[in-house]
Amino acid sequence: MIRRPPTVVCYICGREYGTKSISIHEPQCLKKWQNENNLLPKELRRPEPKKPEVRTITAKGFYDLEALNEAAWTSAQSQLVPCTTCGRTFLPDRLIVHKRSCKPKSAK
Repeated sequence: MIRRPPTVVCYICGREYGTKSISIHEPQCLKKWQNENNLLPKELRRPEPKKPEVRTITAKGFYDLEALNEAAWTSAQSQLVPCTTCGRTFLPDRLIVHKRSCKPKSAK
């Protein structure tokens, strides 16, 4: 059985990164998020995501990566905005693109 290296989920974008590179990624991701959020119309702007505070330490003295990743994933998913027509969720910048082609379901 091949063991994958441990990864950490970014609380902003929801992607997985290595335990060493997450500290480099998060500040850059937050800056990108802030820039993109400022370009959105006022009604689609979101409050800045907060880093989840999960500090469960295992018996061996390590952080519980599973609990940390679950909290980060939940944080990333909470930033999604539902479409008013179909109810699907999108990142705010992608919702604008989606609304161009989203049509209400016609009654058959």
